[in-house]
Amino acid sequence: MSNPIPALESWIGRSERVSDEATRAPALALAATLDRDASGLERGDPLPPLWHWIYFTPKAPAHEIGPDGHPRRGGFLPPVSLARRMWAGGRLDFHQPIRIGDALTRTSTIADVRRREGKSGTLVFVTVRHEIGRDGLLLLTEEHDIVYRDLPQPGAPARVPENAPTDESTAREVVPDPVLLFRYSALTFNGHRIHYDRSYVTGVEGYPGLIVHGPLIATLLVDEARRQRPGLRVRRFEFRAVHPLFDIDRFELCCRFGAGAGIDLWARDKGGRLAMSARLEAWADDNVPVWPHPSSPPPSP
Repeated sequence: MSNPIPALESWIGRSERVSDEATRAPALALAATLDRDASGLERGDPLPPLWHWIYFTPKAPAHEIGPDGHPRRGGFLPPVSLARRMWAGGRLDFHQPIRIGDALTRTSTIADVRRREGKSGTLVFVTVRHEIGRDGLLLLTEEHDIVYRDLPQPGAPARVPENAPTDESTAREVVPDPVLLFRYSALTFNGHRIHYDRSYVTGVEGYPGLIVHGPLIATLLVDEARRQRPGLRVRRFEFRAVHPLFDIDRFELCCRFGAGAGIDLWARDKGGRLAMSARLEAWADDNVPVWPHPSSPPPSP
């Protein structure tokens, strides 16, 4: 099979810089979407972790949208010709809080592009590094992994799913109804049809139902840790998408608390399969473990 990307490595190092404001209205809308109390979302209040994804949203004009609802390939991201595009995971370091009302800048750089052959065919991984700041102060560093793959070939063997752990400290069930997926798509201005167009996702891409957004699952996992430990301040978060979740079945958000400042998180589908694994590191006060001291504050910004 020929390489679907010409001059694959030539996109590495490409960079773009954009600006946005962490306005209050989208944060209130996300609180409603997650069924969270909107108190603490006044101007100057810290934005909850991962909620920055509702800002810096793509603004491609309608004539540049491809058949899958994404902007057409090319430009900042390499023009990968493989049909499917998904979030594969990411790593985030929270240096200082983003606050409601902040005027932000984001510098994005293509950190890596690599191609490999898997059992299901050709895969292309693109890693984008984002640095978000305010007035020259670095607030957040993020590495975002994107995976591209081809549509499955007829008769191709199905991937054997990985079983999820069962030793969680807490678990909460989520019903991923189409309204939740639509609202998150609207908030992130994500036109990818796999999240809201059932005829497209089942008839063209061959999935059994609408796909729950990878960043939404990650946001729900961090939100669950904060539900279990109010006042939790996140220092680092990393996650890996393993298996898609669909709106046709419920799934669980699982937390495992240890003796240190780390929390293991995962999403488990109805069949017990691992959908996403994650690790959260919380701020500790003077190197004292946060657990079992959930009220320990982070260092002052």
